[in-house]
Amino acid sequence: MSSIEEIYHEAKSDKWFQGFALFCRIVLAASFFPTGLVKVMGERFAEGLPSNNPLGHYFDALYLTGYYYTFIGIAQIIIAVLILIPRTSFMGVLMYFPVIVNICVLTYATRFAGTRANTMLLLGCLFLLLWNYDRLKYLLPFKQPKTDPPVIKKPLGIRLRIIFFGGSIAILTFIIIGTFYLWEIGPGNSEAECRNQCFGSKNPVACEEFCDCIYKDGRPLDSCLAAFNKKKNIHIHYKPRY
Repeated sequence: MSSIEEIYHEAKSDKWFQGFALFCRIVLAASFFPTGLVKVMGERFAEGLPSNNPLGHYFDALYLTGYYYTFIGIAQIIIAVLILIPRTSFMGVLMYFPVIVNICVLTYATRFAGTRANTMLLLGCLFLLLWNYDRLKYLLPFKQPKTDPPVIKKPLGIRLRIIFFGGSIAILTFIIIGTFYLWEIGPGNSEAECRNQCFGSKNPVACEEFCDCIYKDGRPLDSCLAAFNKKKNIHIHYKPRY
């Protein structure tokens, strides 16, 4: 058995890591169960998100798909229940992973303000996939050598706990702070939120026109971003003549 697998099995037997795995399972299940229930009940998801918001366009279209909308809700509830049950948690995590990747790409593409939370959910899912490496490895297209049952020679050192949980906090801090500087401008979750960013903007006029483009004209995000960049560049390169 490699040293990495020895560390893995030691971590699996450690109460701190077991508690963190349980925490991740609860959070992932909690993220899908209520959102799935909303769809099953036939209500629009993210009711407070305006229809002219780029993600609001998507939710409106999804809401109008009829029983497909209900199907997504049922699938989310099933995944949440599977993750909570210890015997089926691995299956639930496998089903959760492609869905949360799709959600993450969607929120980043539409510059949704909730990208931080979705990114954290994706990281939690990745941790649970690694946590179930003893099962996951048999699904990988690699030949797995036969190994004897692991024998834990010594308890997990506190250094590894500090490295893991300290690294986790550092990653979360990077995500929270880094996403503030990810985009120069975004539609926000409402027209008021969009306009609030214009006060500290280097190009307030271009910013206001961007918000008008999104919430008054209802144009696509790419079109509004192109108009914003064009207006911004004109402002930068313009030199008054005296």
